[in-house]
Formats: sequence, C-alpha cells, structure tokens
Amino acid sequence: MKLATRASASVKVSLAGAALALCLSSCNSGGGSGSENVSLNGAGSSFVYPVMQRWIQDYSKTHSNTQINYQSIGSGGGIQQVKAGTVDFGASDAPLDDTALAGMKPVIQIPESAGPVVVTYNLPDLKQPLQLSGTTLTDIFLKKVKTWHDPAIAKDNPGVTLPNTKIVVVHRADSSGTTNAFTTYLAAVSPEWKTKIGAGTQVQWPGDLGGKGSEGVTGQVRQTPGAIGYVELTFATQNKLPIASIGNQANKYIVPSAESTTAAIAAFADQLTKDPRIPIVNPPASAADAYPISTLTFLIIPKDGTDAGKRSALKSFIHYVITDGQTVAGTLSYAPLPDAVKQYNDQSLNQMTTNSQPIQ
Repeated sequence: MKLATRASASVKVSLAGAALALCLSSCNSGGGSGSENVSLNGAGSSFVYPVMQRWIQDYSKTHSNTQINYQSIGSGGGIQQVKAGTVDFGASDAPLDDTALAGMKPVIQIPESAGPVVVTYNLPDLKQPLQLSGTTLTDIFLKKVKTWHDPAIAKDNPGVTLPNTKIVVVHRADSSGTTNAFTTYLAAVSPEWKTKIGAGTQVQWPGDLGGKGSEGVTGQVRQTPGAIGYVELTFATQNKLPIASIGNQANKYIVPSAESTTAAIAAFADQLTKDPRIPIVNPPASAADAYPISTLTFLIIPKDGTDAGKRSALKSFIHYVITDGQTVAGTLSYAPLPDAVKQYNDQSLNQMTTNSQPIQ
C-alpha cells in the first residue's frame, strides 16, 4: 500500500478535552438536508484526535452547512456518551465486545484508521534512540526495572551509555482505548503481566503517575525527568519527545510509523475480514517489518436515529472519513485502511437508518 508522506500537524498538550467546532453557512455544499444547517457532536478517543481535527477541517471546506464538534475525552467517555445518547457518534480504540453491545441500543462499529501506540521518554542526555524488547518494556511497567541503567535496558542497547536515573512510569488515568491496545500487547508478550494486571481500557497500574488523555500523558512525560509513557505517535512527535523502537517477534527493533503499522495490519488481514475487532498487536515473526503495538480505531454510531438531517449529514461525513479521508490519515502517521476493511465499512455504513428507514 502506498502511503502519503508525513506532514506537520498542530497538536499541543493544552488540547486536553478540547472541542473542535468548524462552522460556515453555505447552503449549496451538501452534508445535510437541503439548505438546512446541521450540527453533529462526537466524543471519545484522544488517540484519534489529531486526524479527527484534520478530517473535520477538510470536510467542512466542501460541506460548510455542517458543523462538527469533537471532544477528546478518552475512548471510555466516548462510549458512555454514545450509550447515554448525548452524542451523534463516538470514537474508541477499543471496540465494543459482544457483552458490551448487548447492553446498548444497536450501534455500528466502523474501523476508521490505524496507528501505532508509541513509547516515549524523557532522557535529555541520551543521544541515541532507545530500543526496548517486549520483555524489558513489560518489566519497566511492572516496576521490576527501576532505573535506566538496569542491565535489561543495557542489553537492548549495546554500546549505549545509559543514565543512572530513576524510571518514572506514566500511564493513562482515564478509561482509554490506547491503554487497551498497550496492555493487550503487554499481556501478549508477558504471562506475568497477563496474570497480575491483564488487559483493558483501565487496569490497576503498579505505579507511578497518571495523566488524563494522551495530552495528559504527554505533559507528564515532558515535565518529569526519567519518565516513560505511551501515547499516539503524533502527540510525541509534535511535542518533540523521543520515541523508542520496540522489538518484534522477528527480533527486529521497529520504529513506529504508518508503514510499520500497515505491516502489522497486513499480518492479520485474513482475520480482519471476518471480524475487524481483533487486536493487531504482537504480529508473528513472518511480519518482520511490523511494529508490534498497533491498533485499529473505531467510530461507534447509533444504528438508528430520528433526525433525518443529522443522520444524512453523519453518514456523509463518515463516508468521507473511510474514503478520501484515508489519504489525510496517511499524512499524519496513521495507517490508511486496507481494501478489505474498507469494503466491510461500506457494508456497515449502509446499515444506518432514520426512523428504521434507509438513509438516501
């Protein structure tokens, strides 16, 4: 798959919980019913916020009678607002399983992009990019590896002079799809993590600091010497934080990128055509260039609604996201969706209804 070149995105720590609202007043640009102005509200994943910001900006240029507001409150918050009916759509890096779906009004889950969960750190005196195996990374977050001079880290970084600095672990304090992807990976590579901590949108962390949203984790890492945390790639790059290469099953240290995430998706291509909710972490050794901590992100949309104008505008926006919007995703270091997942999305989108009737 050919990916677009990474472009600059404006993402700052101060965006925590920010709402993006873009509104013009033309009546001839689609995205609603006739000349009617339509307002759509979404909430959820901070992981997807950078590309969601661009999608809304770009879509509004040609659909200026549609105002879209998206709040970066974390995947868990977005799911709860969809469940409560207070938003038109949610976004989550952790898809709803069958048990969760059974407790809600019918929804449609649509994969909208994929990206790497990156490990970032605050070691200003370290000149070389850090390398971490899955085992070492897990032991850091288990608080078994407590200093940056530990032999396990030295083994992953031969010839590198490491500081004898205390490690401060930073994790998400809120319910987070990014946490779900990260802990799913740790559970996949470490039986001890799987038994003691487990995987999910919220877990009982061994310590140290919590941050709300990817913005909060980024801020904690920036201001805490010796810190290590996990965020979406754009949050780290735009805040000029270093990013670790992570060892995969082929025993290669992989730099997180759109390309290495695409390789991870390709490793699970057959399974994704059957159920796109499956994790894409820790791909097999045959995927030698795959980054091992990658995740699909999802839009969660009520299957039915009563406002014809809103429903039509929402379907139009989502159609843009899963078609032309994929090129935009590639420019922000998200991996565009493979064709098989796009076909799944087309079929799912056509299930949207208004008052139980198909949306034209």
